[in-house]
Amino acid sequence: MKFKKPKFWDLKKSNLLSFLLLPFTLPILINNFFLNFKSNDKNKKVKTICVGNIYVGGTGKTPTTIALYNILRELKINVVTGKKTYASQIDEGIILKEKTETINKKTRKKIIEHAINDQRNVVIFDDGLQDKSISYNLQFVCFDTETFVGNGLLIPSGPLREKLNSLKKYDCVFLKSDGVAPQAQLDSIKKYNPNIRIFKTYFKICNLDKFNLSQNYLIFSGIGNSQSFKNILIKNGFKIIEELIFPDHYNYKKDDINDILDHARNINAEIITTEKDFVKISKFNLNKIKFIEIRLEIENKNNLIDFLKIKIHE
Repeated sequence: MKFKKPKFWDLKKSNLLSFLLLPFTLPILINNFFLNFKSNDKNKKVKTICVGNIYVGGTGKTPTTIALYNILRELKINVVTGKKTYASQIDEGIILKEKTETINKKTRKKIIEHAINDQRNVVIFDDGLQDKSISYNLQFVCFDTETFVGNGLLIPSGPLREKLNSLKKYDCVFLKSDGVAPQAQLDSIKKYNPNIRIFKTYFKICNLDKFNLSQNYLIFSGIGNSQSFKNILIKNGFKIIEELIFPDHYNYKKDDINDILDHARNINAEIITTEKDFVKISKFNLNKIKFIEIRLEIENKNNLIDFLKIKIHE
């Protein structure tokens, strides 16, 4: 699904447009109602972990999936990642293949079957919390403190797939922040699930040494949360003079790239994009566009490791 997130989704209070759209949230309400009756029968041959969100896009699911994969590999667990095949999400699939061993199939059940045939111990799914056909062993929800739950309403009135009270059925929250996580957000999470584990995270740029911070930069992205991309650049001292925002999972055309190159030349700026965007434009064989490579860091990583050891071996 390619769309540019409406600005009113992230207003602190609902506006008139969000109220007018409330009747159209009915399909989401119905779907979420039936999620409550999802089977609790878990596959006994392989452990399943799902890294998902209840806020639409831009919460760091893929970097979190990769971080979990690396942790389990360090624990000598035979792990693989799984990504349901979506034509519109090839960027995430490519990054997973580059950084993990991954299985791509049309359904998550087929991914599990493949993992069992490969004698894997654990499958980590990138996305899929709202898949009614699978009961996961562990369910992790990702948030970004910048947006958190937006205006708190369901699609299309707001950015939520599920209401915040759905946290009562999940195991952990990964809360990504560029600074200190707001206490009000922590309290909101614990309000609905006092026992849920919260792991604070942040992004770190791995290839910062490849950039000249004295240069002016034009940045562009087609991701769920473009503000997060801009914030990490500012935090690391990049001089951004212009930003171009495209819809999430945007499929760039050659003309788009030519326009970006021309504009950067006119304003005498270098160009930076995200890794997710770069994998989609690398087919154009460009050398004037760079990307930042980010890694998810987990503040209380040792606590997460202890938690995973217990849960994986239950």
